Amino acid sequence: MEESIIDKRAREEFGLDEDLNDSEATADTKGFDPLSSEELIEILGLTIKKDEQNKLATFLCALSAYTKDSQFNISFNAPSSTGKSYIPTEIARLFPDGDVIEVGYCSPTAFFHDVGKYDKEKEGYIVDLSSKILIFLDQPHTQLLQHLRPMLSHDKKEIRLKITDKSQKAGLKTKNIFLKGFPAVIFCTAGLKIDEQETTRFLLLSPETDCDKIRQAILEKIRKEADNKAYVNWLEEDPQRRSIKERIKAIKRESIKEINIGYPEKIEERFFAETKKLKPRHQRDIGRIMSLMKAFALLNLWHRERKGSTIVANEEDIEEAFKIWDVISESQEYNLPPYIYNLYLDVILTAWYEKNPGIGRDFSEITKSIGLTRREVTQKHLQVYGRVLADWLLRQQIIPMIENAGLIMQEPDTNDKRRILIYPTPLLTISGEERNSELGCGVMQNNSELDGGVNEIAG
Repeated sequence: MEESIIDKRAREEFGLDEDLNDSEATADTKGFDPLSSEELIEILGLTIKKDEQNKLATFLCALSAYTKDSQFNISFNAPSSTGKSYIPTEIARLFPDGDVIEVGYCSPTAFFHDVGKYDKEKEGYIVDLSSKILIFLDQPHTQLLQHLRPMLSHDKKEIRLKITDKSQKAGLKTKNIFLKGFPAVIFCTAGLKIDEQETTRFLLLSPETDCDKIRQAILEKIRKEADNKAYVNWLEEDPQRRSIKERIKAIKRESIKEINIGYPEKIEERFFAETKKLKPRHQRDIGRIMSLMKAFALLNLWHRERKGSTIVANEEDIEEAFKIWDVISESQEYNLPPYIYNLYLDVILTAWYEKNPGIGRDFSEITKSIGLTRREVTQKHLQVYGRVLADWLLRQQIIPMIENAGLIMQEPDTNDKRRILIYPTPLLTISGEERNSELGCGVMQNNSELDGGVNEIAG
């Protein structure tokens, strides 16, 4: 069997034994060296500073486009200038240009006209998104996602949609859209309010905004803008970056059709041990965790059990997936982007404890507590994060999301009925001793649990 060009490049670059015959060059020894999450983070860190779990999850999301039906979706939700679109666009530069579709502003119907091709037999537009990485940059709203819900949920391989189109001659006219395949979707928006139906279809991420990350990003920006040509040359000649780009091409060429997972009992044990209260959304969460496992297996397919076009994810892939999930799962539990969840912990909860120093951590005396005004929340936000929080943003988007998650409640002030006060819900217990924060930076370490969901009953 003739060796592929990609395999020859890989052997030259990594110094693999070229004397192996075809029978010895099995899937376990042929191709690229194993790549751990730590090594991958180091490679991605050439251009993306800090944000380790965010860039790792985004890379795996993009790589999942090359699976049959294990693609997953990511939504970056954070205020402007926090780098939410920078991470996916930098990751996308590692992938073949033809596999990446980057969309700026796009109306819900314009997307289908621009991407789709008309089919006379079906009398509709065919939009084939198989093996595509779909990145929506700085979208002002989520209306387009409402049209894509069946595709994002992987309901069927081909989905028929009907949209209305307005023309000068015929006026409003119905058009048929046929969505084919499952892309990996990354959605970036500064709009913090998300419909619950979207939150369950995405991993909700937010870029880190601590001081060290911002400092490193500024230094990298200075280096890039000082001599852009030299910077690009340095980046493209980096051996690690070149190897990961070749690796991605090789993975695509392998055309893996199925990725099975070994040791399902270990997944069950780990997931139920960390999930005490079962909720309907956990049915989708376990799917995302398994998609992460499959993406890790695909990354190291040359070192996984293989039969034809099927590979098997092993214990290493299971462990790597749960390492990511352990970091991001807490905010996912409440259907909140990490930015909103950490604002609740760093600002609202911290300010409430400072205003009520005698209240116990179990909220047993919450009926005697003093609530927070919105002004006190915005003042604490300025103190913690060093930037002003608009009152309309707090009132219209942030507070409703946190309240819907069951983390706070609002009550009229008994002394002034025109004023609404904010209280943390008594259902929540947070260990303040395990949370450290630095004024002006905002640290994201927390431990919490919300009473709710379904108790797991031992069989």
